Amino acid sequence: MTLDQDMMAETPRRPAPPVSAGTMVAYVAAGVLLFGWFLFGLLVQRQGLVDSVGETAGTAFGLLLVVAVVGTFRRDRR
Repeated sequence: MTLDQDMMAETPRRPAPPVSAGTMVAYVAAGVLLFGWFLFGLLVQRQGLVDSVGETAGTAFGLLLVVAVVGTFRRDRR
């Protein structure tokens, strides 16, 4: 059995704008803070490796969610 499909022509895509230096600094700062949060939980609170990784991963996913929502609102304004 064959399926006939109409081939869509490739539409040229606009190149993505470059990432600003401020955004890169914010990403690096977030990474350093997350690593510090991991070390704080592991060494200061002595909550164990798995708990520290889980808490840090949860915080990172929360930050990613905030970045995604803000990016969506910013893209919608344009």
